[in-house]
Amino acid sequence: MKQLLIIRHAKSSWNLSTLNDFDRPLNERGLRDAPMMGKRLFDKGIAIDAFISSTAKRAFTTATYIANAYGVQEKDIIKVPELYHAAPSVFYKVIKGVNDNFNNIAIFSHNPGITDFVNQLTSATIDNMPTCAVFAIRADTDSWKDFDKVTKEFWFFDYPKAV
Repeated sequence: MKQLLIIRHAKSSWNLSTLNDFDRPLNERGLRDAPMMGKRLFDKGIAIDAFISSTAKRAFTTATYIANAYGVQEKDIIKVPELYHAAPSVFYKVIKGVNDNFNNIAIFSHNPGITDFVNQLTSATIDNMPTCAVFAIRADTDSWKDFDKVTKEFWFFDYPKAV
């Protein structure tokens, strides 16, 4: 059994209009929500063996905060540039390439692709992945290479305002 947490980046700032989209940082709410969600996941006993993130600033910063809750350093987060505004097909490709030694992975990315992707996985669907939301599933497999072909079950959905 493999477990996958799909996490949208925390709330980002639009204050600096000169920044391109890729370089937008987290805003005050994002800087509060990301560590809070990391602590919430850790306190629930949710295991994460690998943190895999888009290299966009807001996604990677979110991954860093959540990884820190697990005692994982920034240098140990797997950077995948293709996860920036990825289509569902990219998520599948990235997951199929994950080392099978990792049983519980977290992937950090962006809308709209992240919502499209989670809605393909199980019968549980959502209208929109809120910022810093976690959509978690379990996949009936011992190998990530088979992820696209195996039965997947909805595990949980959580986000900062779902208190």
